[in-house]
Amino acid sequence: MVAEQAPISYPFPDPPTIYHPSPELAGLLRTQPVAPVSMPDGKTAWVATRNADVRQVLVDPRFSRAAALAPEAARTELTQPIADGNMASLDPPEHTRLRNLVAKAFTARRVEQLRPRVVALVGELLDKVEAAPRPVDLVENFALPLPVQVICEMLGVPAGDRDEFHAWSDSLLSTFERTPEERETAQRAMSEYFAGLIAAKRAEPTDDLLGALIAVRDADGDRLSERELVMLGMTVLVGGHETSANQISMCLLTLLHYPEQLRWFSANLDSVAQPVEELMRFVQLGGNGGAGMPRVLTEEVVLGDVRLPAGATVLPVLSVANRDPSMFEDPDRLDLSRVPVQHLAFGAGIHHCLGAQLARMEVQEALRGLLGRLPGIRVTVPDDELRFKPGMIVRSLESLPVTW
Repeated sequence: MVAEQAPISYPFPDPPTIYHPSPELAGLLRTQPVAPVSMPDGKTAWVATRNADVRQVLVDPRFSRAAALAPEAARTELTQPIADGNMASLDPPEHTRLRNLVAKAFTARRVEQLRPRVVALVGELLDKVEAAPRPVDLVENFALPLPVQVICEMLGVPAGDRDEFHAWSDSLLSTFERTPEERETAQRAMSEYFAGLIAAKRAEPTDDLLGALIAVRDADGDRLSERELVMLGMTVLVGGHETSANQISMCLLTLLHYPEQLRWFSANLDSVAQPVEELMRFVQLGGNGGAGMPRVLTEEVVLGDVRLPAGATVLPVLSVANRDPSMFEDPDRLDLSRVPVQHLAFGAGIHHCLGAQLARMEVQEALRGLLGRLPGIRVTVPDDELRFKPGMIVRSLESLPVTW
């Protein structure tokens, strides 16, 4: 029998490489897939790293997100003021009611209808990139403005306000780098921004997603309260650009780190959907070890071979679950020809990422455009000089200087 590791502490240690999970968390997958964790508030939580166990945490309704907001639950940086009323922190039936109001905007069919617009935006941004002095910061000039423009057009938010709402988003998605007061200030500012935008759209109705939600709210207040309307707008805006922007940067960075796979991808630009799934499995996008939002058990459950009591807080580590050798042969190898790729990068169950199809399509077209237009693209600084925003829930590059 393999010896158990010493208890791990939260926040989790940073990995020595940006391309693989931390050895401490990966070690738990082999030795103690469901393990106790010492939390900053002195409480004990549990971490799940095995793919099957993580999937259970994500899909089993006994693992409650709403219960994670209770004062007695072990706290993480994801237990923030914004979580109160956020669709991502609700259980059914409240979660089901709110998700159904916006889900139709993100179906595979609706996303495919958006693809020509995304292709056009990619072309416009690359025109500016090619005309700019080199090196060009790909974050500021491509990876961020692409999903920002897309989600702003869908939601009906002025893209010109990008700098302001992106700063609020950084505060809301920070971990231990921002105080609770700073996050509350950002949440309040963003709430006031959306309240003003909603008032303007009531005065002059629009046919975008926010306009449609306002119509639902005004026609039947029982389906959507004013606070929920504001929170939905915030959730869609933040979720609709942060993850995609960082996926684009990290996927490109990962491809450049593996030249053989880069050549394979570049030779197959007409068929990028499956390779992008492998990239999403492989890329280490989540901050703090890739742990997902905490869940709290509503009753006793056996997870793996560990009996957990009601009230236990469980942290699913998606980054390690996506490297589980029981699911993926040679999981630490990037293999763009791998089929199938049933990863957990977007979660699973009722909280599966609402914008997963949109994110997939944006990354596909972003990489297709970058490698098609700039085949010699390369990063101008070594990995150890890349700077990430400290303490973010999503691993966020401050900049990505490139030339070609």
